Amino acid sequence: MARIPLLQMSGISLTFGGDPIFSDLDLVVQPGDRVALVGRNGSGKSTLMKVMAGLVEADKGSVIIPPGKSVGYMEQDPKMTGFATLGDFAMSNLDAGEMYKVERAGEGLKFDPARPVETASGGERRRAALAKLMAEAPELMLLDEPTNHLDIEAITWLESELRSTRAGFVLISHDRAFLNALTRATLWVDRGQVRRQEKGFQDFEAWRDKLWEEEDQARHKLNRLIKSESRWAVEGISARRKRNMGRVRALNDLKAERSGQIKRQGTAALELESGPKSGRKVIEAVDISKSYGDKVILKDFSIKVQRGERIAFVGPNGAGKTTLLKMLLGTEAPDQGTVELGTNLEIALFDQTRDQLDGNATLWENLTGDPLLGISGKADQILVRGQPKHVVGYLKEFLFDDRQARAPVRSLSGGEKARLLLARLMARSSNLLVLDEPTNDLDVETLDLIQELLDAYDGTVLLVSHDRDFLDRVATTTIAMEGFGRATVYAGGWSDYQNQRGSQENAEKIEKAKGSKSKAVEDKSADPKDGLTFKEKHRLEVLPAEIARLEAEIAKLEELMADPELFTKEPVKFQKATDALIERHEKLSDAEEEWLELEEKSQASSEHS
Repeated sequence: MARIPLLQMSGISLTFGGDPIFSDLDLVVQPGDRVALVGRNGSGKSTLMKVMAGLVEADKGSVIIPPGKSVGYMEQDPKMTGFATLGDFAMSNLDAGEMYKVERAGEGLKFDPARPVETASGGERRRAALAKLMAEAPELMLLDEPTNHLDIEAITWLESELRSTRAGFVLISHDRAFLNALTRATLWVDRGQVRRQEKGFQDFEAWRDKLWEEEDQARHKLNRLIKSESRWAVEGISARRKRNMGRVRALNDLKAERSGQIKRQGTAALELESGPKSGRKVIEAVDISKSYGDKVILKDFSIKVQRGERIAFVGPNGAGKTTLLKMLLGTEAPDQGTVELGTNLEIALFDQTRDQLDGNATLWENLTGDPLLGISGKADQILVRGQPKHVVGYLKEFLFDDRQARAPVRSLSGGEKARLLLARLMARSSNLLVLDEPTNDLDVETLDLIQELLDAYDGTVLLVSHDRDFLDRVATTTIAMEGFGRATVYAGGWSDYQNQRGSQENAEKIEKAKGSKSKAVEDKSADPKDGLTFKEKHRLEVLPAEIARLEAEIAKLEELMADPELFTKEPVKFQKATDALIERHEKLSDAEEEWLELEEKSQASSEHS
């Protein structure tokens, strides 16, 4: 029996008044699909997802969502007008009794449903939008950069939820580890075409490179053929004009084919130039501590940062990564302890909030001046590491075209804003590079290039990131903010930190177990068959009522599904009833098993006494 697709797109074309973004696009998303949607920044990934969600109307073509199928979209910039709290927004399409779904998602994603909308940050709003989607649980989820503004703990929670869901999803993300763990198919948006491979993101780059190699070979053959035919035309056309006009027309067709080919977009011409060498010792912190009221951020932390190190700061949002970074840079004083900066430092900062850019000013003005400080940017040239360059030429190195140079920054995508900020950053020399969430919104090709730049950079790098793959590729040292004022230094990147922490925790468990065993030997009065705990006794008492309730719910669901017309008339209701029945049977089985175990333990205790 053929499956009914969740979404079908046929003959989609979209231009936005300029060059086509998509032409004659056909696309089907099936139940259970787990799809990575990839492509260069500005290629149209988010636009395609909005067309899927019905938020952008195509110039022609159709988007079909079959009756009874539900599609949900996580908004990048959710509109919350009319809602008092984030929880009110997240609950807007749910019944009052389903608040627990939002609370559960809020706990995993670390957002407070009671937070007033007017005081919520952009990151909190995005987390609320994601919680809303997860709580609504549509059959097809459209997720555009869901890991932005999430710490690694929340990313891990989301990864677990998506891994276990029965829903299909289409996922845009820069996070390689996230994509590798979740996806089974890949949609690649490239120059107005959308290609599909039935393999997850882990196989994307090999597939992309193979297609590009085939494209280069085909272009080379076409060029050789055009060259050969052009030589024939020049040398002999006058003698064979009437008889060979068909061959001439074929040559013109070949040339038209070549001119119609869209050139691949190159990688941004990123280049980092280290300034004069700093001293060997870049930063030294000794026994620094910091608290805000009763909250201890850091306690008795010491580190010596040497020239050339790549140090990553990891930990949950709010753990104090930025505070520690500011103390090490000397922009915030510790409550106690000392911080000494090395000599000859030239610091360059990449700010995750993009606050260094003025959204109302043009790209040109943001490059040649500082609109936020009232410094006019009207010059035609920008000084790039001591050498003058024309503004438009420099912008082209970062994959911006002539039209964008005079456009306001607010018109850019998140990835394009990140590229513009990188252009500003790389125009100056430095020997201490501070990167605060540099990976947000960037495509994987640009991330690869940044990694190569950092590998070749002579200076020192301080990096805050939640991108596990990027941390593994870049960091030589990881500082983990582990809560309660504890910051621990580990060698290597994220995986190294996880392995070392796991070994440390295992050692602590072994020592604890040894201590417990010694105590049990010493305590002759301890009885291993001392019966049920208070919690177990309570569970044994309430389980019969819980089992009876589950049996009653199962009976009602089975009665509902006995209606032979339910599937055809109300397929959504039928599917929800089916899912609920499966869930109730699983819970009943677990409850019965738990009751038997507790009852056996209780009986054994009675016989022993």
